[in-house]
Amino acid sequence: MIRRHEEISLNANNKLIDKYFTKDSVFFDIETTGFSPKTSSLYLIGCSHREENTVYIDQFFAESYDEEQMVIQEFMDYLSNYRTIITFNGIGFDIPFIKGKCAAYNIREHFSDFSYIDIFKEVSALKKILNLENYKQKTVEKFLGLSREDKYTGGELIGVYKEYVSTPDNEALELLLLHNYEDVLGMHELLPVLGYKEILWGNLEFKQGHINQYLDYNNNFGQELIIELEAPYGMPQPVSINNGDVFIKIEGSNVSVRIKILQDTLCYFYSNYKDYYYLPDEDTAIHKSVATFVDKDHRTKCHPYNCYTKKTGNFLIQYDDIITPSFKREYKSPFSYFEFKEEYLLDKEFLKKYAISLIKNEADQ
Repeated sequence: MIRRHEEISLNANNKLIDKYFTKDSVFFDIETTGFSPKTSSLYLIGCSHREENTVYIDQFFAESYDEEQMVIQEFMDYLSNYRTIITFNGIGFDIPFIKGKCAAYNIREHFSDFSYIDIFKEVSALKKILNLENYKQKTVEKFLGLSREDKYTGGELIGVYKEYVSTPDNEALELLLLHNYEDVLGMHELLPVLGYKEILWGNLEFKQGHINQYLDYNNNFGQELIIELEAPYGMPQPVSINNGDVFIKIEGSNVSVRIKILQDTLCYFYSNYKDYYYLPDEDTAIHKSVATFVDKDHRTKCHPYNCYTKKTGNFLIQYDDIITPSFKREYKSPFSYFEFKEEYLLDKEFLKKYAISLIKNEADQ
């Protein structure tokens, strides 16, 4: 078995890396000849930890299939010094694979003792924000502007390893080690992408809120509410979401939420529709206690979809009923509106809560 050890300096200026990559954390990545631990071999495990501003990278490489057990045992001993495991799809692949091998070799595994951060799962939950073609590690690295020397996929290197086992070759060895090394090293540099998740959690400070007037593409006058917030971390790349009513832009540590102010007539739907009558001529619902004075030919029983009164005004969209009463265009509309009032501009806590709710819901659409 070959054990490769290297030390590199850590970028100490990134707060997100410091938050997640602590002295109790360990990264790791495995290389195998297939997907099943029963029919495939595990030939390389790379892992890293930090002490102060130095990162220590260790790789355990099986020069033959017979050294697989030794590699796994060395790795399990290595893990005993840490509390948090950080991987890229380790929960979905790496850990189940190693567990299968530990069971086959009767090696004690203690994966249940750790807390986990799976970067793949985290970025997959940000699809609406990141809008990437896929969420493989190299794709996320490309999004972040990271580069690597390794040009191969793990699948492409399976043949290289099998050839190495038959005829050991230093060039092939370096190719295999480089791919795994850059996967492990790349995970450190992926940590800033978790900053977008922090925004969804509402880890933001309110800066200001104001009304902006504009002309749309058809030269029609419009108004929008702009809420500016600040994240504690700088985001690695600018991103935006736009659905026509809400525009969200994240750039650096600045988060801007622009909400179109709708000038319209909307409906307030009563929940207890059985207590109301609908008046077709007026297109409104009134309570039965009042409807007794209305001619029976001009009233009908209410249903959920027509038990409403109408209101004309300026409205803001909402996905949760933060402000009541809430108004809708139609009964089954998945979102509602509330009437905008100038006094809301003075309520910093409300504006922050409202902006965060929009960000969360837009990202989850």
